[in-house]
Amino acid sequence: MKFHLQAPSLHVVTATGPGWVRVGATEYRDNVVLLPDNVVSGWAPDGIGALAEADFTRLLEHAPELVLLGTGERQRFFHPRLIHALAAARIGVEVMDTRAACRTFNILVAEDRRVAAALIVREDPPATA
Repeated sequence: MKFHLQAPSLHVVTATGPGWVRVGATEYRDNVVLLPDNVVSGWAPDGIGALAEADFTRLLEHAPELVLLGTGERQRFFHPRLIHALAAARIGVEVMDTRAACRTFNILVAEDRRVAAALIVREDPPATA
């Protein structure tokens, strides 16, 4: 039996650290939504405290079967009204710290699941000049 090294065709998290996440060879320092075949920058641009129902509703555009919410260095829960659109669409929602969400994302992608990971990478809003 021959084995051939192949680069994965799906996005996987290869490393994380305070204020950054690496997907494949690309490092992100802003909050992102990870999908098996795409990385969407610009999610939660004003930080976790400014998230609104519309931010979660926009996740429906990606047609996930499950959404992982990575809430930064520690796990934080959101008011149920914020994630109501996801629940109404019968999409599972799991809340965990961002590192755990990255690990879980990789496992679910390997199982060929249609998962979206909305990750808080940078917890504070950007400084204004």
